Amino acid sequence: MESIFHERQEGSLCAQHCLNNLLQGEYFSPVELSSIAQQLDEEERMRMAEGGVSSEEYRTFLQQPSVNMDDSGFFSIQVISNALKVWGLELVLFNSPEYQRLGIDPINEKSFICNYKEHWFTVRKLGKQWFNLNSLLMGPELISDTYLALFLAQLQQEGYSIFVVKGDLPDCEADQLLQMIRVQQIQRPKLIGEETAQSRDQRLPRSDMDQAIDVNHPFDGTGMLDEDEENFQKALALSRQEMDMEDEEADLRRAIQLSMQGSRRSESSGSSPQNVPQLPHTSQTDSLSSEELRRRRQAYFEKQQQQQQQQDRTQNLHNKPTLSSSTLEADPGGDMSEEDMLQAAMNMSLESVRNNLSTEEEK
Repeated sequence: MESIFHERQEGSLCAQHCLNNLLQGEYFSPVELSSIAQQLDEEERMRMAEGGVSSEEYRTFLQQPSVNMDDSGFFSIQVISNALKVWGLELVLFNSPEYQRLGIDPINEKSFICNYKEHWFTVRKLGKQWFNLNSLLMGPELISDTYLALFLAQLQQEGYSIFVVKGDLPDCEADQLLQMIRVQQIQRPKLIGEETAQSRDQRLPRSDMDQAIDVNHPFDGTGMLDEDEENFQKALALSRQEMDMEDEEADLRRAIQLSMQGSRRSESSGSSPQNVPQLPHTSQTDSLSSEELRRRRQAYFEKQQQQQQQQDRTQNLHNKPTLSSSTLEADPGGDMSEEDMLQAAMNMSLESVRNNLSTEEEK
């Protein structure tokens, strides 16, 4: 494929590209084709002048623009035909009755020139294979022998005019090389417009939404940032700890209620010791209940301390200072939250239980 000469589209110079791709070299330039077009215009003017330079037809002809070229770089079929005459080549209309009566198989020809509106391109046989040398393609396109007739028929159906190039084309390196080898094409060349569009899409900056989608849906399947994952795991650990503490807290609440009841009984007995007889404290059940209560309090205090240390490490929960009974007395009903007041009440109850136990031990 590298040995095949292929000019890509520049501006509207498709006629120049068509001729050079056909002849396999830089044989024509826009200046040379413009010179041919001007020569054709002059010949047409001289023919119109034969009817009289003062005639209405002649004056109208002079006012009209050239039909052989324009400022964009377009050149007519007459310019292409005259350019090929330099090399002894002739153009024959493919679907003309004269040519169709010959019954020539397209694969037995050497090349075709195709035109639709203002675009020209060449289909040529190099070696033993056919190639579409359209300048709008990024490179030559291989056409199989079986597909050639269908390809030309499709072009005709789309409105193309097809011309058969008759005569001997100049020798070229690609034709000589492809006489000895056959090439294979894995992928069809893209149109120049398709290549430009893809390049533009790659250069465009990605939107914030696209970047956010990529962050949340990466290819490795992980959807969380490291910091979020760490906080999530900490929250799970705290939740499990709270679930473990539910049973102990329930037991503690019952113990607090019992201790508060015991405290009220002690106060009653202390205020009227003579009227209310004191019960003996020799019951094995009461002793066991007090010992069990002490162990539960101790376990609860240790659990609370571990939970407080875990909260300090994760920093997900606010530190809650433990208020003593003295603090409650110093700031009664201040800016204390409900949880702080509950903690203070618990501490007071626990102190009362300790006092009762100490009293019982002394007795």
